[in-house]
Amino acid sequence: MERRGIDYDVGRVLEGTLTRPTFDMKVIHRELEIIKNDLHCNSVRICGLDIDRLLFAAEDALKQGLEVWLSPEMFEKSEQETLDYIVNAATAAETLRMRYPGLMLSIGSELTLFMQGILEGNNLMERVGNPSFWDTVKAGKHNKPLNEFLARANHAVRQVFHGKVTYVSVPLETVDWSIFDFVSVDLYREARIKDSFGDIAKRFLSYGKPVLIGEFGCCTYKGAENAGGWGWAIIEFDANSANSMRVKENCVRDEDTQAREITDLLGIFDKIGVNGAFVFTFVSPYLPYNENPGYDFDMASYSLVKSYSDKHGTTYPDMPWDPKESFRAVANYYAR
Repeated sequence: MERRGIDYDVGRVLEGTLTRPTFDMKVIHRELEIIKNDLHCNSVRICGLDIDRLLFAAEDALKQGLEVWLSPEMFEKSEQETLDYIVNAATAAETLRMRYPGLMLSIGSELTLFMQGILEGNNLMERVGNPSFWDTVKAGKHNKPLNEFLARANHAVRQVFHGKVTYVSVPLETVDWSIFDFVSVDLYREARIKDSFGDIAKRFLSYGKPVLIGEFGCCTYKGAENAGGWGWAIIEFDANSANSMRVKENCVRDEDTQAREITDLLGIFDKIGVNGAFVFTFVSPYLPYNENPGYDFDMASYSLVKSYSDKHGTTYPDMPWDPKESFRAVANYYAR
């Protein structure tokens, strides 16, 4: 693979939750330094909502010699609100790209699921829980409105941003890739598609353009490799409890499972010849580790490091986290 990547979240907003509550510029710089020098990445996909945060992290990464895919992400808004946001982000990104020509841009991620207007429902859970969801997807009814939006967004973005552009899809979407410079897809393996996963990934090579895996990964408990992109669903919510969030009973923390699954997937992507892959994700501060399994939210995290809410780590004493086994596994793989 030409691009050995990692996803780096500067603050997504999902269901009202900001995934990176504190944005410390020194921490951002140090983490990007570790990503380059210790994790041996040469490319980073920087994701989040706030445009100033995105640009600060992108410029820091570019200065350190990392290739940057800027991924501004606004979830659960209308098509027009989403389009306006993407164009504003692209306009701001162009000022940075003029100084760093290698900066590249994604104009959205999994919009069928995360934008209002393509499927019925005000949010992700309403959409996938709608009785008509699978019938609509199997019939491909979502593809026409998706591609119409992507065509408008791509045209508007190209007026203000003059670098390489992609869109990060999900396998249930059939995208018109002719308008983009790269084919990009978020691809998680789960039990249902374990045997066919390589063939699913390989089909994206048929478009004759370089293929990027925008997200892939595994959570940190026994059996997480079977859950794929729904591994986080081991968290339960109880509005009547003082602790509204907890981890489901009988979940057993297992860093080896995560490490094995990620390196196995890297091997598959390498073998079929994708251009690059971005492990999801480097750090998840909103899902901290806890010695009590019922509140060890890091088990539901895809991150390569386990975050602490009240202390710094031992491997990197200046950071509020410690590497997991998956960090070491990915570092060894990328170093080879």
